[in-house]
Amino acid sequence: MAVPKKKTSKSVTRRRHSAYRQKQISKLQNRVNLVACTNCGDMKQNHQVCKSCGFYNGKQVVDKSSELDQITTVKA
Repeated sequence: MAVPKKKTSKSVTRRRHSAYRQKQISKLQNRVNLVACTNCGDMKQNHQVCKSCGFYNGKQVVDKSSELDQITTVKA
């Protein structure tokens, strides 16, 4: 059984853990894939409904026109 010869200091242990955490965070940040919407050109996540126009795969899935009408009437 392998046994360490000397105690690992707190600073070395914490540095190792923080480096691992930063590596995991950067992996997650790089996984988000943004593409341009084919309908409006706004950036959206891949394989998701566009939040600005409501289109997915060339079809309107969410009706955004009624929401825009409600917003304009509230502001006026």
